Amino acid sequence: MQYDLKAKELRAEILKMLFACQSGHPGGSLSCVEMLMALYYEVMDVDPENPDKQDRDRLVLSKGHACPALYAILADIGYFPMEDLAGLRQIDSHLQGHPDCTKTPGIDMNTGSLGQGASLAMGMALAAKHGGESYNVYAVLGDGECQEGLVWEAAMAAAHYKLDNLTFMLDYNRLQIDGSNEEVMGLGDIIKKFDAFGFECMEVEGHDVVAITKALKTPVSGKPKFICCKTIKGKGVSFMENQYGWHGRAINAEEFDQAMKEQEVV
Repeated sequence: MQYDLKAKELRAEILKMLFACQSGHPGGSLSCVEMLMALYYEVMDVDPENPDKQDRDRLVLSKGHACPALYAILADIGYFPMEDLAGLRQIDSHLQGHPDCTKTPGIDMNTGSLGQGASLAMGMALAAKHGGESYNVYAVLGDGECQEGLVWEAAMAAAHYKLDNLTFMLDYNRLQIDGSNEEVMGLGDIIKKFDAFGFECMEVEGHDVVAITKALKTPVSGKPKFICCKTIKGKGVSFMENQYGWHGRAINAEEFDQAMKEQEVV
């Protein structure tokens, strides 16, 4: 697979979805594309023909507002028709503004209330251990989300129960809805914090699918894994990159045309 080309295709689909519904979250959707590509194209054991198989790997998109990126990939690998993407955030669509496992094939857990996805993923991984199941659980977190105490309660429990079937992936773009993380509530050294909580920690370039895949496939024993993915909010659209104002803003026609040209899609 040509990762760069596929990433542009996925970003084009994200932009089309968000322009059509005139709402949503461009910045954080664009920043986590390669993270989700590594999971779905290279690492996770999933089957679009049998989305509910018991031994499938699970993903919890804890930063649920970035679901356009997840929807684009789920459609691309065959969970539902690509045409469904045009219905994002419409009342009669199965693709809502935050993931809903009761509506959308391929979604393992409802998310949207920030911080809760970390605990949900921890619980799923713990259930797998208790049930003797072999599947792995992955949670994609936002960096602003790590200001929530629930994330750290989940981290403490994950280490306590030695959940080496659990991986937290951080979309570390350093921006949130009201500004930079440091301005809103500084995270300090996030890698040292997860290390202190008992995780096996790694740091990678968050737009390098090969590097992310390597980190995901690195074996660990007896402890959960934390992968800090250094990303750019609004990645791939020049006027959105590193601009917190694009956390949740509608795209007008002129902006849409420019953004699509930058994906090499006419």
